[in-house]
Amino acid sequence: MDERRLARDALSRRTLLTAGVGSAAALALSACSAVATGAPPTTVHAASASPSVNGAPLIMLIRHAEKPAASGVPYGVGPDGSQDAESLTVAGWQRAGALVGLLDPRTSQGPVPVRAGLGLPTRLIAADPEKGSKRPAQTVTPLAARLGLTLETTWKKDDTAALAAALRTTTGCTLVAWEHELIPDILSHLGSIDPPPPAAWPGDRFDLVWCLSPADAGAWRFTQVPQLLLAGDLPTTA
Repeated sequence: MDERRLARDALSRRTLLTAGVGSAAALALSACSAVATGAPPTTVHAASASPSVNGAPLIMLIRHAEKPAASGVPYGVGPDGSQDAESLTVAGWQRAGALVGLLDPRTSQGPVPVRAGLGLPTRLIAADPEKGSKRPAQTVTPLAARLGLTLETTWKKDDTAALAAALRTTTGCTLVAWEHELIPDILSHLGSIDPPPPAAWPGDRFDLVWCLSPADAGAWRFTQVPQLLLAGDLPTTA
């Protein structure tokens, strides 16, 4: 009798665990699904935090969220839950959702200031998802829905010089989501940056924000902010 009861208990725990994983995946995808199906975005609250640091323009660059393995699990999944090698993994969708809380934080009493060094985006840019990876656009789609902003996907992933030219004249707070290998190339077209940013974005890090604010004589000041959103995110910078 005890052995049968233990077996039933073990089966029940496995069933609950499986259901929990499925629910987590569904919740991670739900924010972007609303956009994909044409649901109206939420308008940003008028009392939200300042769009830039000390009123100056701010550029924030992030790598797209977690991607599928070269083969096998974890798989990429589209907004409808179907397997898609060009989409984020479930963990990636979770990060995309968590970025909403990082860059537009709110409590039950309303909006609160963003973390030091970051800003409330007034402009969102991602690499064109039509040919190649959809992950940069997917990473910021939930945030676009929250803020009621149109996600700009004008530039293909290799159009780094043209993107940098647009960023040099940007105002407010601009968030750029891109493929990590090309983010240093974007910065190389922006002009003088101090301190110099890393030569490469770390291949194992999805949890950083690279920030640029204007310095003297058209130069930029470079800083990094750890996201600290998911289990395993590191408090260190690159």
